[in-house]
Amino acid sequence: MTLIVSHNPARPAEILTEIPGAGAFGVAGAVERARAASRPWARGGAAGRAAALHAAAARVEQAGEELGALVVREVGKPFAEARGEVARTVAILRYYAQQPYDPVGSVHEPAAGAGLLFTRRAPYGVAGLITPWNFPLAIPVWKAAPALAAGNAVVVKPAPPATACALRLAELLEGVLPDGVFTVVPGGAEEGAALVDSADVVSFTGSTAVGRAVVQVATVRGVPVQAEMGGQNAAIVLPDADVAATAAQLAGAIAGFAGQKCTATKRVFVVGDPAPLRDALVAALEALGTGDPGDPATVCGPLISAAARDAVLSAASGGRVLTGGAAPAGLDGWYAAPTLADALPDDHVLATDEVFGPIAALIPAPDLDTALARADSVAHGLVSSVHTADLDTALRCADRLATGMVKVNAPTTGVDFHLPFGGDKASSHGPREQGKAAMDFYTRTRTVTMVPTA
Repeated sequence: MTLIVSHNPARPAEILTEIPGAGAFGVAGAVERARAASRPWARGGAAGRAAALHAAAARVEQAGEELGALVVREVGKPFAEARGEVARTVAILRYYAQQPYDPVGSVHEPAAGAGLLFTRRAPYGVAGLITPWNFPLAIPVWKAAPALAAGNAVVVKPAPPATACALRLAELLEGVLPDGVFTVVPGGAEEGAALVDSADVVSFTGSTAVGRAVVQVATVRGVPVQAEMGGQNAAIVLPDADVAATAAQLAGAIAGFAGQKCTATKRVFVVGDPAPLRDALVAALEALGTGDPGDPATVCGPLISAAARDAVLSAASGGRVLTGGAAPAGLDGWYAAPTLADALPDDHVLATDEVFGPIAALIPAPDLDTALARADSVAHGLVSSVHTADLDTALRCADRLATGMVKVNAPTTGVDFHLPFGGDKASSHGPREQGKAAMDFYTRTRTVTMVPTA
């Protein structure tokens, strides 16, 4: 049985969790209990599910200070972002607490004769949720809340580095949700595979390689599956953009939470003379610096592991480092300074693949068409941003960019939980997450035809 250990990335000697993995047998038992619990949960009616989700939101809100501190310690998320994640988690629960009252189908006129023709959506049963470490509360909840609102029970397999956060969330929901309706199974690859093998609907967020394997297994089983698998996100800066405002937005999108977001900006295409934006962005990144995530002023804290830090430092080679490219001195943790590089070959890792850290490539482009083509030349297509004062240009870019989300004069990071979230190409598979789209994913449609006996 695998031992699951999570460390404080700012102080690696501090262990947050040391617990045996559930194993395949433990996952099977959790799914069996969840399946039994899902039936009365679904049949209990909209009022019961809505009340339980509202109570869950209140319980999380009451523990907000404790949860924020735990997020800081376990995954190294800076204090301000950790508090924001707790608030977002509460808001997501309250949003989906209203969804049980939404219509679950529609009534139609029969093609011929008297009768009644209607559709009705129903839950699948057990939702298997495999979640990452970088949003240790918000992502489990933005998957679980719509699944629960629709009448499913959920089993969550968190990423090992976020195990303490997931287990604490489960403890807070005990007594608020019925037994078996929300279960966390600690573990790694074995437990994740077991959950995909047994759940009735599967939602995954993580790496592209693992996500493709999850999709393949679930598809063979014939169960619905969605997978969010990262991004190689581009920002396109036009000559008429506000240089100071754009540089500030890009610095936060590159280095906030040490760049450990699938929506972080990884490539900055500058149309025309790159010098003004380059100099402003270097200054903005250097002003952010790195620091203890417990400090309210910190924006860029540690990376999640030594391997993640080393990958960032390795990626800084092969071009010209404009700022960063090294581990800052005097910090006991897995830190890398916010890094910007240019003069990179077209096949450099920063130009082609996602490097999960506070690092980005600055790439000059002679014109907008070249910038758009190069922005779309990678395998992923999650989110892009366009920075311009011209509405026509903004609309043209929004039409042409092959990403699931396009931001205009806003950073690639940050999404609205009441709208669909997801990308194109290798970034996503299956229906969108969040918003009302999530309710559709966690339910199946039945068409009912009724005719009079006469």
